Amino acid sequence: MGQNGTLRVAVLGASGYAGGELIRLLAAHSRARVTFLGARGSVGQTLAQAHPHLGSLPIAGEELQEIDGAAIADAADLAFCSLPNGTSSTIVPGLLEAGVRVIDLAGDFRLSAADYPGWYGFDHPSADWLDKAVYGLPELFGDRVGGAQLVANPGCYPTPVILGMAPLVSAGLVEPTAIRVDGKTGLSGAGRAANEASLFAATEDSVRPYRVPGHQHIPEMERGIEMATSATPTVLFVPHLVPTVRGVLTTSYATLARGVTTDALVDALAVAYAGAPFVRVLPAGEMVDSKRTRGSNVVELQALADARTGTAVVVGAVDNLVKGAAGQAIQNMNLVCGFEETLGLPSLAVYP
Repeated sequence: MGQNGTLRVAVLGASGYAGGELIRLLAAHSRARVTFLGARGSVGQTLAQAHPHLGSLPIAGEELQEIDGAAIADAADLAFCSLPNGTSSTIVPGLLEAGVRVIDLAGDFRLSAADYPGWYGFDHPSADWLDKAVYGLPELFGDRVGGAQLVANPGCYPTPVILGMAPLVSAGLVEPTAIRVDGKTGLSGAGRAANEASLFAATEDSVRPYRVPGHQHIPEMERGIEMATSATPTVLFVPHLVPTVRGVLTTSYATLARGVTTDALVDALAVAYAGAPFVRVLPAGEMVDSKRTRGSNVVELQALADARTGTAVVVGAVDNLVKGAAGQAIQNMNLVCGFEETLGLPSLAVYP
């Protein structure tokens, strides 16, 4: 800890969208201070050059530095790794061994070692740490996060899917097999690196599926639901890119148990998240709107029972850069360090 008990924080991947959002949110945090800005291709740029919208921050003139383990350990008590999949698993072990706590925003510590070659395309280089990592979905596993050395921050799509389905599976209201998930995300979910698929000319007026049927969030959804319920789910997931900047919306379909009504589904969600500050369960008949989560750390959930087809429909929405990434990571940091869970996190959206 720094002076006056302030947590010293490193942001690795500071030039990316999630990295910028971490810095923006941490600027309003009373117990944490960014003391190290790490990057790869943007080394030498100032924070203001990488993120002009952060130009009024006191650290705006600080330069982004090489990701050097010794320098990070000297400067920080905790590191957020907001790096491409497959990168943080080569960096994190050294930080942990140096006494730096880590919250990883990539997918490098969410699964078992056997899952990585097929779903992520690499053999895990630090498999010994996988069993030590805590899956950081606070509303379901918050009691495990406190004091953890390594937290695997959930993906943006799995967050609303697991939160929406787990209480219903636990209560026996839906069948865990053959859960079908339709997902939609804005362009910021693809990251900041330019590519043909994310150009304005390619995305304007376009809605298209991608990475079907092998999206890496499928095993994370299955594993998260299983950890929360002890059931063994099977998930089919079809994600779509839509012409917006922020926002994730997921619609999950599962087979209803006999006689289950919409009220029963809504009540189960309401009871499960009665004390959760960042979960908004909508009353029966109201519809989720991803725009109502923009800029906030809130997930909206809606559930209904379609008696005609015997199907439960569960809809969830998050801001993919906040509750789907940086905000949830700070929520996990608060739990790791024993701070108030809501500290520094917005619950009100930017609207319209």
